[in-house]
Amino acid sequence: MAHRESHRVDRVGWLRAAVLGANDGLVSTASLVVGVAAAAASHGGILVAGIAGLAAGAMSMAAGEYVSVSSQSDTEKADLAREATELAGDHDAELRELAGIYVGRGVAPELAAEVAQQMMTHDALGAHARDELGISEITTARPIQAALTSAVTFSAGAALPLIVAAVAPMPDLSLWVAGSALIGLAVLGALGARVGGAPVGRSVVRVVFWGALAMAITAGVGRMFGVAA
Repeated sequence: MAHRESHRVDRVGWLRAAVLGANDGLVSTASLVVGVAAAAASHGGILVAGIAGLAAGAMSMAAGEYVSVSSQSDTEKADLAREATELAGDHDAELRELAGIYVGRGVAPELAAEVAQQMMTHDALGAHARDELGISEITTARPIQAALTSAVTFSAGAALPLIVAAVAPMPDLSLWVAGSALIGLAVLGALGARVGGAPVGRSVVRVVFWGALAMAITAGVGRMFGVAA
């Protein structure tokens, strides 16, 4: 039977975008709602601001992720094209280079030369992509996946403070939104840590601290520039 293994690094592409999107959606929308509420805005005005923040934030996350990850993808493609040219121009030099990489990793020179020869016979560009450039199927950039993941998870994160703001009593709306946002951040931090295999406690403290700081700052700004209800 084939031995199958599941590694968490396989999830790194979409997990990073998902965690970033959900946390950003929750923190930014909750902070926006708390800040607008602190400015003594009407209930309707608070909800409109929150919905606008969700829509703008989701599109911004999608566009930002797509542009940044596309830049990474373009760089990877350029490096692969240059490597293909070098392979076509001086195959022997590339063979020695690959063997030298294996020697540097602890393989005996004779064996390294043999392994390099077999690897290049099988897939020369793939071998150099993995061992020289560090590009593999797991780590390769996926712009569309990152953009869609970020937009969807941002919207999901932003939905929580909006729902709470819609049903919470107006005098205590900020407290309800802030409290629910901190609970949501703690859950997201724990889930992200569990999926990624990181320490749960440290991840929870980190996201809750920065979320609380963001809401406190926006609440202060709202009070500073607020208008009479």
